[in-house]
Amino acid sequence: MELFKTSKIKDLVYHKNYIPRFLVLLIGVTILALNYNLFLVPNNLVIGGTSGLAIICQKMFGLNPNIFLYIASILLLIVSFIFLGREETTTTIIGSLLYPIMVSATVPLASFLKEYVIFDNFIIVILIAGLLNGFANGIIYKSGFTTGGSDILMKMINKYAKIPEGKSVLYTNILIILAGGFIFGINKMVYAIMILFISTSLVDRILIGISNSKLFFIYTEKTKEVKNFIIDDLKSGVTLLDTKGGYREKSGKLLMCVVPTKDYYYFKESVLAIDSKAFFIINDCYEVHGGVKNTQRLLKK
Repeated sequence: MELFKTSKIKDLVYHKNYIPRFLVLLIGVTILALNYNLFLVPNNLVIGGTSGLAIICQKMFGLNPNIFLYIASILLLIVSFIFLGREETTTTIIGSLLYPIMVSATVPLASFLKEYVIFDNFIIVILIAGLLNGFANGIIYKSGFTTGGSDILMKMINKYAKIPEGKSVLYTNILIILAGGFIFGINKMVYAIMILFISTSLVDRILIGISNSKLFFIYTEKTKEVKNFIIDDLKSGVTLLDTKGGYREKSGKLLMCVVPTKDYYYFKESVLAIDSKAFFIINDCYEVHGGVKNTQRLLKK
């Protein structure tokens, strides 16, 4: 079998279903830009990233946020090309340029909609802004793109400071949000954190979905009985893993299987009925691909 080089794998993944993915990117960036012009900029809500810095610079220096985003995107792409290389930069160039373009393009639409999105309760604004931001970022990430900007900065911090990208994103956004709180007040900072929390939660749901199954790891002295129950009663597959206890160094078998969430209680109690001393670990399972899966509704006994 031919061994794929990393660059070849990246090329295959990046070009797969490119047009449908680009259309999803376009929709996501448009929603993101409209949300920015309609809710974030008018209310001085700094939720991190270059978009947050643009709002800060508007307040401090009177610089138009659109101009700041263009300058920041171009400078970061140049820096990315120099320090991260052409291959890494290519994957972010489309989103990096498309976002400031759509921010400029949606200004007239945002101005038209402003008079129709006036709410008595500001929490409604926070909720809508968080949901739109999370939905837009979720479909952008799921399509395999990013909007560049601070994402480029995070990759550089990860590469040269050896700080994981997750932590670098967290630390950088905290600094930007704190700066926004210092300039616009503590209330606006709390609102920004609320938007970020809603947005991040929705992004996770879009990327990995809602758990509709449970993953069971079961250690039991009655391996055969539990295995037969899973196969014969659940009509599902099961995997046997060789194990060795760390304390007594006793060899055994660990059963791994996926159970629909609706059958969680029935399955757990059934295993305990077979072996009251069974040890198991249960995790949320967001996606199952391949294997033998239960397609029949269990009869509750």
